[in-house]
Amino acid sequence: MAEPAIVLFAHGARDPAWARPFERIKDLLEKKRPGATVELAFLELMEPPLAETVENLARAGHKAITIAPLFMAQGGHLKNDLPKILAALRAEHPATTITLLPAVGDVDSILASIADWLVGATAP
Repeated sequence: MAEPAIVLFAHGARDPAWARPFERIKDLLEKKRPGATVELAFLELMEPPLAETVENLARAGHKAITIAPLFMAQGGHLKNDLPKILAALRAEHPATTITLLPAVGDVDSILASIADWLVGATAP
């Protein structure tokens, strides 16, 4: 498959409403990247888990999968849990290239956008 597969990876929560911003990002991305396969996956407490999502994409024929962690900081989950999950997925799917993007909180342009929004939201 030529079109990319993008997995938006978030922590998860017990309250289903918590996922709404991530669903909105998914919808926006699908509109901006027609033809791309965009999926949501979660670390815990919500479905589907990352491993299942990658498995389904690989089984569907995607040879390149990009994982975008929607985390603001490099906490224990991204430093410890995610590398183990990725190592297992890469071993299980050697014909699939799995690329990990930085956490959104590590992207300067995203932080600048948040700062710009705060300037406008707090202006007198």
